[in-house]
Amino acid sequence: MLEKEIEARVCEYAREKGVLAYKFTSPARHAVPDRMFIAQDGRVWFCEFKAAGKKPTGAQEREHARLRQQKVNVFVIDNVAEGKAMVDIMVMGC
Repeated sequence: MLEKEIEARVCEYAREKGVLAYKFTSPARHAVPDRMFIAQDGRVWFCEFKAAGKKPTGAQEREHARLRQQKVNVFVIDNVAEGKAMVDIMVMGC
């Protein structure tokens, strides 16, 4: 499945759960994750979407590590089932 299809389905699922799903870009910083999600309780996390079986680039891995050093949750998702599980875990706090 293509990255954009996975992203669209996961974002639709997140919205159904009351989660905001923003396309995330940073003009001054390359390789930031694709989406920022915000749960109704204020929890924020980021997600890098990839086509099935694809991995983040080196620059993306470094940016994810930088965010994680700040205690930010960053997920890399390459299929819809894992994306839905990500939303459920973050919304339910499991």
